[in-house]
Amino acid sequence: LREQQEEIENMMNAIFKGVFVHRYRDVVPEIRAICVEELGTWMRSYAASFLTDGYLKYIGWTLHDKQWEVRLQCVKALQGLYGRQDTAAHMELFTSRFKTRIVSMVLDKEPEVAVEVVKLLTLMLENMEEALTEEDCQSVYPVHGHTGPPMSPCASVPRLLAPQREPSHDGDNRTFFRLLLTFFIESELHEHAAYLVDSLWDCAGPRLRDWETISTLLLEESPTEGLTDRQEKALVEILAASVVQVAEGQPPVGRGPAKKVMAG
Repeated sequence: LREQQEEIENMMNAIFKGVFVHRYRDVVPEIRAICVEELGTWMRSYAASFLTDGYLKYIGWTLHDKQWEVRLQCVKALQGLYGRQDTAAHMELFTSRFKTRIVSMVLDKEPEVAVEVVKLLTLMLENMEEALTEEDCQSVYPVHGHTGPPMSPCASVPRLLAPQREPSHDGDNRTFFRLLLTFFIESELHEHAAYLVDSLWDCAGPRLRDWETISTLLLEESPTEGLTDRQEKALVEILAASVVQVAEGQPPVGRGPAKKVMAG
């Protein structure tokens, strides 16, 4: 295998140019989606040969596909690449060329695509330093009040949730709630507490169920440590929404189940 490495790579390249380059633009959406999905698999499995800008550009171009299922497969393929630091390290040029398109897709007309884009942005923040600017993150804020499948704000509020960590102590959660209140109030989403809580539930559910810390914050009367009236009102709304989420286990009104993706 090692002796014939160059010949094998030439054969793979010939197959790619003879089949993929024509089929990724096939008139049948299912075929386009399969092409992009498989290209993502090749890049993860054979990074030395396929994780190059010459191949990545095909995923970037297909982010503009008219069919939402194809765009969805593009985003999922990118999640697999940005989800690991070793592969994310090869994504700098791609990021600079296609980041604007990716960020704009948080407002994709298909909610399921938008949900996966927010997850993709989260991975970009976690595994690529300075991949997104504060302006990029702020552009994600408005989607958290939308109806449709729940969206995680982790990507738009870096370092706010630290979703990989469970709550470790009261002081840690006090900071979490203060940052959450700042985001909640400044992003002017305070009339949508139920949607904010629902969107945070998967990555910060244990923190939101920390009733003891919430009670301590609400009862704090120190002029320096206590909350303002507006913060108290917002925290009560978040508390109420969290209790409803625990008791009922149902998404807020208007957030229906996600559509089924076509069989690949």
